[in-house]
Amino acid sequence: MKPTTPPWSDNGIRDSAHKAPLGRPLSQASELFVNLSIPQLIEQAIRRGEAGLTDQGALIAYTGERTGRSPQDRFIVRDALTAATVHWGKVNQPIDAQAFQRLHDRILAYFQNRPLFVLDAAAGAEPEHRLRLRLVAEKAWQTLFARHLFLRVPESELATFQPEWTILAAPGLQSDPAFDGTRSDVILAMDFTKKMILIAGTHYAGEIKKSIFSVLNYLLPARGVFPMHCSANIGVNGDTALYFGLSGTGKTTLSADPERRLIGDDEHAWSDRGVFNLEGGCYAKTIRLSQAGEPQIWAAIRFGSVLENVELDPKFRTPDYASERYTENTRVAYPIDYIPNCELSGQGSHPKHVFFLTCDAFGVLPPLSRLTPAQAMYHFLSGYTAKVAGTETGVTEPSATFSTCFAAPFLPRHPVEYATLLAKRLEHHHAHVWLVNTGWTGGPYGVGQRMSLQHTRALLHAVLDDKLQDVTFHTDPNFGVSVPSSCPDVPDNVLNPRSTWANPLDYDKQAARLAALFRQNFLQYANQAPPEVLAAAPSGG
Repeated sequence: MKPTTPPWSDNGIRDSAHKAPLGRPLSQASELFVNLSIPQLIEQAIRRGEAGLTDQGALIAYTGERTGRSPQDRFIVRDALTAATVHWGKVNQPIDAQAFQRLHDRILAYFQNRPLFVLDAAAGAEPEHRLRLRLVAEKAWQTLFARHLFLRVPESELATFQPEWTILAAPGLQSDPAFDGTRSDVILAMDFTKKMILIAGTHYAGEIKKSIFSVLNYLLPARGVFPMHCSANIGVNGDTALYFGLSGTGKTTLSADPERRLIGDDEHAWSDRGVFNLEGGCYAKTIRLSQAGEPQIWAAIRFGSVLENVELDPKFRTPDYASERYTENTRVAYPIDYIPNCELSGQGSHPKHVFFLTCDAFGVLPPLSRLTPAQAMYHFLSGYTAKVAGTETGVTEPSATFSTCFAAPFLPRHPVEYATLLAKRLEHHHAHVWLVNTGWTGGPYGVGQRMSLQHTRALLHAVLDDKLQDVTFHTDPNFGVSVPSSCPDVPDNVLNPRSTWANPLDYDKQAARLAALFRQNFLQYANQAPPEVLAAAPSGG
């Protein structure tokens, strides 16, 4: 008998392989969409008016007021498990179990008689350390985002799948700070005893992936595994490289290298076996994206990808990647296999080279410098980058940002725990550490120009291809790091930032200023860091 309805009329329940009991809140949903495919989720998102399509077939959604993460709204339940193991403070704000339960009940009540989307997934490519998770979401497009960023569960395993952690995502529900004890109308809370994450009041999908990253940043160190906010790729000879950095420093761009296989672009861990990806996809910034500069990311924006907050031509649906109309933090999420030369196993060897990426808007750090082990610990704990000042008239001064371990918003434990893990790994596997400035040269922001991506790639390739072994290095007088005197395909004057400034004395003032900011920030570790690490501080100023 011929079917009387088209295949897209199926809501996804009958053809789902899921057989395990779902329990509350799913039993009270008006409709249930379980483990839908990419096309099914796109159909649902468009049908419900959540998102649209670009001219290349990518899904595009807008997140409203919240176009980035809300780190000040993040809370962790303080109980017998976490009281002595979480580093409490501005990053890890405590909440009691009763308050968490009230928030949980509010979300359950909100979910009643609403259509819900369920995704069973995992995090961690190394089987021994893989975390099983379930997302229950209000939005189809956010479920598609999570389907890309987490690891897919084989269809054969869905029937018996049991999650270890559950995420409830209700972006349409706003918190009442007076009643809920939250800071704003956003709810970001996690309970390590209940193994539950609550997200509400924000449509920014990045909160979903970063919540599980925070969980793994708590769980993995207890197993002797080092979680890392970094990208990773692997060369033809099996040599793995890591790229640490905060948002906007180039983790995704520089790891998407046609000459190397991409392991992942943002979250990894380093175990006794090697490096493994925690995710199943990429979440790249698209502001000023170009086909010439980032061809792999450009080609990945196609059917199945999810764009966030990119301005779109109203008639032809062509994205304008140069526009900051909605936010500078425009994004795209896609499965990692949308990158043609990705490493599908998500795993690599112990790294030979480790790069710390910083976007220095002061324009004084060298484009490439080699770090001693003590300097590596100093810069890892510092986690420096710079943010350009806001758009108010006349404001042109950059501001320094120090995010310890290049991951402060996602670290439940004390930073020294992560630094100690890194130090042990570097020493045991003899990895080399490099500081890379992807920011400004020839002057600060507003005067100089952004470091050439072509030059940065050439510097990285020179390191990875062992082309700097016979090159002379000199010590930078302000920051104490070792700077190469030459590099193939890079002009010599570019390597010395002072020589790129019109007035070298202006450079000296800015370098001294940044060196002083480094030292001031590091005072918080004065009683914990070893003497050799304290001695690695910049001396300028």
